[in-house]
Amino acid sequence: MQDTAIHRRRHRRHRLRLRQDASLPERILMSLLLAFVTLLSLVPVIWVTISSFKTNLEIMDSAVSLPSRITFDGYVAAFRIAPILTFFVNSVVVTSVSTVLNILLVGMAAYVLAMFAFRGKNLVLVLLSTSLLLPMTALIQPVYIIVQRIGLYNSLPGLILVYSSLGLPTTLFIMRGYFLSLPRSLLEAANIDGAGFLRSFLLIMLPSARPGLATAAVLQFLMAWNEFLYALVLTNAIRSRTLPIALNYFKSQFSFNYSAMFASIVVVIIPSILVFVLLQKQVISGLTSGAVKG
Repeated sequence: MQDTAIHRRRHRRHRLRLRQDASLPERILMSLLLAFVTLLSLVPVIWVTISSFKTNLEIMDSAVSLPSRITFDGYVAAFRIAPILTFFVNSVVVTSVSTVLNILLVGMAAYVLAMFAFRGKNLVLVLLSTSLLLPMTALIQPVYIIVQRIGLYNSLPGLILVYSSLGLPTTLFIMRGYFLSLPRSLLEAANIDGAGFLRSFLLIMLPSARPGLATAAVLQFLMAWNEFLYALVLTNAIRSRTLPIALNYFKSQFSFNYSAMFASIVVVIIPSILVFVLLQKQVISGLTSGAVKG
């Protein structure tokens, strides 16, 4: 842990030195570039959020004007037209459980691949990482057949199982890279104290890899929360629909009620934005520290 803290301090000093060494034109250019990217990212979100508090007449009259008064009619209509609450709960359950399963199981595999030497280690790493080379659309048919044959079609457990697997390569590389950056003395001290494999992983190594853990968890959360294609193929009933597919399913009913449509979009995007904002420091730390070795 001390070595990791020293590395973080050195990394911060290095970034500060780079900023000080930059000339005035370079700093101005970087500031303008950051402002442009920030504006490009925030304008659509702000526009949708403001529009969700406008009436349908105001939206059709002027798409860029501010609301004459704040109204929640769009949110009321969205929950009345479609069972948004059911879709929201389904998304929360699927995303949360798949994220926990993905982090625990794939994180354990990353821990083994980073800290232990065994025959065929490189082959296992290649096999687990193969899905990075495959487009998601190429896996739809085999995944659909497997889910149907094991009796999990049109069910939340089926989506949880699929989403946990889809995030495997990303979580594996992030967690493995961070475990490689941790000092091996932590594992050796745990072994001397008599801690077994599971205890060393859960109580010592996993807490020490919090930034990498947060990074992998946020990326897995965002993937599962926003995933559309597999939710469309693997479900066909309202009781198992998630928010992304629900918006597409009910878009015909929202086609003339723009305030309800924008309200539904806000309900979908706000949780993912909040998760990233709350964990952004851990995510940035995990991405930088996990790239030290590997």
